Amino acid sequence: MNKGELLALIKTGEGHSLELKEKIPDNLGKHFCAFANASGGKIILGVRDDGSVSGCKLSNSDLSRIHDTARNLDPLLNVFIEKVGNVAVINVPEGKNKPYSSGGHFYYRTGPNSQQMTREEIRNCFQHEGLIHFDESPNTKFDFSRDFNNNKFKEYISKAGISTVHKDTDILRNLNLMEGSKLKNAGVLFFSRDITKFFMSAIVSCVLFEGTSNTIILDKKEFDADIMSNYENAIMYIFSKLNTNYIIGRERIERLELPEDALREAIINAIVHRDYYSNGHIQINIFIDRVEITNPGGLVSGLKRRELGKKSVPRNSLLMGLFLRIDQVEKAGTGIKRIREAMKKYGLKVRFDVNERWFDVIFSRKMQIVSEEDIQEKVGVKSQKTPRKRPENAQKLLDAITNNPFITRQELVKITNLSEYSIKYIIGKLKKEKAVQRIGGDKGGHWKVLK
Repeated sequence: MNKGELLALIKTGEGHSLELKEKIPDNLGKHFCAFANASGGKIILGVRDDGSVSGCKLSNSDLSRIHDTARNLDPLLNVFIEKVGNVAVINVPEGKNKPYSSGGHFYYRTGPNSQQMTREEIRNCFQHEGLIHFDESPNTKFDFSRDFNNNKFKEYISKAGISTVHKDTDILRNLNLMEGSKLKNAGVLFFSRDITKFFMSAIVSCVLFEGTSNTIILDKKEFDADIMSNYENAIMYIFSKLNTNYIIGRERIERLELPEDALREAIINAIVHRDYYSNGHIQINIFIDRVEITNPGGLVSGLKRRELGKKSVPRNSLLMGLFLRIDQVEKAGTGIKRIREAMKKYGLKVRFDVNERWFDVIFSRKMQIVSEEDIQEKVGVKSQKTPRKRPENAQKLLDAITNNPFITRQELVKITNLSEYSIKYIIGKLKKEKAVQRIGGDKGGHWKVLK
């Protein structure tokens, strides 16, 4: 590794296969064990918490301590230390005799964290000892020249705050998404042009039913793009089918009938924790009294029902690490808790139905119809004078269009940090509300704000 490659790796930041430390950590064995039980990784010594390089000079006793720690794992492990400038890099290989333990404890890598697990949990996380997870397997059918979606890759590294001065393949390697010249399945899910070419079951299916049963289908959509687009499209589909409630106070504020954060969390969990070896797909069903989000796989082996929401054993650790980098998931093991808390604030119930094959999240819906007379009475003013607050994303678009009527959709993507699909959907709603109008064509035309 040369100095340029090292600096690029440091800028990538901590993740599934990288730890940055200013000096040798006291719990070095824990990190060795976690990397060995995952797909290997690097520990860079001589880097401050803010990512700046402080340097680390290793003495002979330091070198002995590092090697002794690795050899004291059960079973023993050999690590390789290299010096790059004034920084030391400890290369920890993927273990060939998993699971490994350190001091009688077992650890595994979850995003940028090393989590303690029991031996049984680690064993059950693998289909059998010695095999890595689905998301870490190299995809032999993926062809970069034909299948790689460069626009989605650029969008991702922009959201993750990763520098673009290095080659795409170097960035992918630093993200632990390459094995030799092959892209791993996690990378295929994120950056393929056509996800169904490789994984037919990776689609997200959304269905709107009449009433409370699945007898009559009112509308149906299947999303089969890259994994982030599928997530965003599914979210927008749900939002378009739910009602808006009104919160009465000093202002009349629109609020989606179900908590947006809880819905997002449930879909992300379905994507990250689903079993991609299964032929099943993620299913979102919308009924008049509930929304059901279902993913194949059930609870990850080793995780007990009573531990749901308290402990995390991810089925696809590399995939979770990629979502962590763009702040789409929070601290491991807290998603279920946040869903419950968000629903409680809305005065609604959420249920988790789990078996060996499926994991269901069921959000209850509570319809509240408020008459115009009730609104006037509670606010104390006539309805036409009642200020109405638009949804945040719609207001972002209106503000951007007001400031620059000639703004393009590509510029709106950069300013609002919304996807093109979301912008298209919101602008469509604003047009229906006669809030904006397009004057002229896509090229050379401009926007006019009507109200």
